[in-house]
Amino acid sequence: MLELIKNTHIDFMGKRKYAFVISGIFSVLGILAVIQVANGRANLGIDFAGGTAIQLKFEKPIEIHSIRKALEDGGIKDVDLQDFPAINKILVRTKKSEQQLGQASDAITSVITQKFPGNPYVIDSTMVIGPKVGGRLRTDAAKAVALATLGILIYVAFRFKFNFAVGATVATLHDVLAVLGIFYLLGREINLILVTALLTVAGYSLTDTVVVFDRIRENLKVRLKEPVDVVMNVSVNEVLSRTIITSMTVLLSSLALFFFGGEVIHDFALAMLMGVVIGTYSSIFVASPVVLLWGGKKSLAKK
Repeated sequence: MLELIKNTHIDFMGKRKYAFVISGIFSVLGILAVIQVANGRANLGIDFAGGTAIQLKFEKPIEIHSIRKALEDGGIKDVDLQDFPAINKILVRTKKSEQQLGQASDAITSVITQKFPGNPYVIDSTMVIGPKVGGRLRTDAAKAVALATLGILIYVAFRFKFNFAVGATVATLHDVLAVLGIFYLLGREINLILVTALLTVAGYSLTDTVVVFDRIRENLKVRLKEPVDVVMNVSVNEVLSRTIITSMTVLLSSLALFFFGGEVIHDFALAMLMGVVIGTYSSIFVASPVVLLWGGKKSLAKK
């Protein structure tokens, strides 16, 4: 396998105090974001806040950016658009208050009829998502993340030991909270697409962490007399090249989605970019140090 970095001797465990400070800041920001989302005070998407979705089928091909500009010129903002160019369909979703839900569909069709008189269309479907439904979706999203975290805890505890499970769970939660916190800080929309990205980031982070844990477990079996922190440093340095190569592969794929994937998956790709960087960092500077703190520094022979 290609080795980008060879024979490194970086003291990762010795830098854990600085890493914990950085991770603590990200985690606090993420917890604040969770509280704000639960109270409905963040920039919630239509899925969580409620709104109207209307699907239009045009007679002729139409570009999505022209629809967006027409709606903005018509005073309809905070819209999500998704196009289906093969069948000339456009899905328009907009956030409205509960009192405005009934008029949103009429406002959208009125603007489009006025701006595109030479391209007739029919309304395929109209869907209204009320605030109660949005609250239920927020609860279900939180349950999905919680169940995924519990599954990680059980899986790693079964495959390794409980202290390894604690490290993997803490690192995964850290990654999810960090990405969510950054999205909240940037004012980006928090919706079901972001939840999908968070679960994907959790899976990637766990995979990267398990690779590091595997090497630590192998070395602990043959380096019985050496302190655990020394064994962990050796292990992380041994898989460092693999970790960077894997992360770069996912990072390049996410960059392609970010720049060329279109407006619909732009936020998903952005969350993946953040998640890959943060997940790589946490598998080195969060997961292993947590295991070290939980299990102690003494060698297995002394224990």
